[in-house]
Amino acid sequence: MNSSFNKFLIFKKWIIIIMICIFSTNFFYIPSADALSDSKQFVLDAWTLVNEGYYDPERLDELQWKRIRQKTLQKQIETSEEAYSAIEDMLKPLEDPFTRILKPKDYELLKTSNFGSEINGVGLQLGEDEITKEINVISTLAGSPAEEAGIISGDQIVKVDGISCSELGLANTASKLRGESGTKVLVQIKSISDETKEIDLERRSVDLRPVRTKRLRDDSHTIGYLRITQFSESVPKKIEEALQELKDKEVEGVILDLRNNSGGLVSSGIAVADSFLSEKPIVETKDRNGIKDAIISQKNTSFEGPMVTLVNKGTASASEILAGSLQDNNRSTLMGEQTYGKGLIQSLKSLGEDSGIAITVASYLTPQGNNIQGKGITPDKILGLPEAREYGNSEDKWVKNAEIFLNALFDENDVEDKVNELENKDIEN
Repeated sequence: MNSSFNKFLIFKKWIIIIMICIFSTNFFYIPSADALSDSKQFVLDAWTLVNEGYYDPERLDELQWKRIRQKTLQKQIETSEEAYSAIEDMLKPLEDPFTRILKPKDYELLKTSNFGSEINGVGLQLGEDEITKEINVISTLAGSPAEEAGIISGDQIVKVDGISCSELGLANTASKLRGESGTKVLVQIKSISDETKEIDLERRSVDLRPVRTKRLRDDSHTIGYLRITQFSESVPKKIEEALQELKDKEVEGVILDLRNNSGGLVSSGIAVADSFLSEKPIVETKDRNGIKDAIISQKNTSFEGPMVTLVNKGTASASEILAGSLQDNNRSTLMGEQTYGKGLIQSLKSLGEDSGIAITVASYLTPQGNNIQGKGITPDKILGLPEAREYGNSEDKWVKNAEIFLNALFDENDVEDKVNELENKDIEN
């Protein structure tokens, strides 16, 4: 009896255990999380690229970057537009206008400007003030609708098609200014003198022509004029060809014009410095690990004669690297006005759906260790003269000043040569 009863108890116990397992399994069952949706994966990819590449990891820690990821992925993100918006919101706490998401159209246009020869738009190159968040004109492209309308470096873009730029931000302001040739965009501009006006600009294909050159001659000397409008992939080769052409024309010196050159590919600017410097430091970069990497020019140069480099407040980024390397190595006299002051380097990364993300990956110092971020480069000789509407023409007083400076330098050398010649004759006698 006891044996049968014990067996019954054991059987009952197992029944209860099995039932508890069944009910508890059903009760506590939580469906396993599905893989992230394509849109959320897109956002996560952008977060990862910034996490792995951003030049200031301490800033990421300060902002609790991992927590930002968590909060962002909790949002409803089902479409591409929601993904772009989520990434923009995710990047805002960085307060770095140069680290930004690039939608397909903007990404394609940026690649075109870096690697192509023309771009559709109004020809404005913009920057964002770090403190006020105002969208300002760094420079206008030569021959563009913006230049023809009289928009100049330092002007503030207040609205585009009635939408405030403070609401749009840098990337969206730039995006709204671009578009198909023949279409129009209404831009509200505020000048340095606080005058506000609206300008109706018609977008068109702007020929970038990154390198322009000509020969300047007077009764006694021949000078080469070399203008670089931006640093695209093709520029270093074009510079080599231009310098060879000028040497064939027996120029004695070169005026390098970097006015309103807002940058482009840093590697291109460094390669151009190679053409003028022999085994000299070009720039020092500092990455996220604090590692400083000095870039030294090669031994062979393409031009060794006297130089003057023209800069203005539209001279930025890669063009400041070039100008700073020439000034710090006493290779060229800088003339003009204080440059823009962009001492950060961005890397362009591809994302899905033909879009991309620009990430600040390093800062740079000039060869003498000057950090120009937010400060710019001070020229050796400040020019307070008004700038010409068309750079390099006969009415360009800045170029004329550079010519006068070089001519004086040539004449001084001529006098020294004649004195040395006479001294040698005296020794022989």
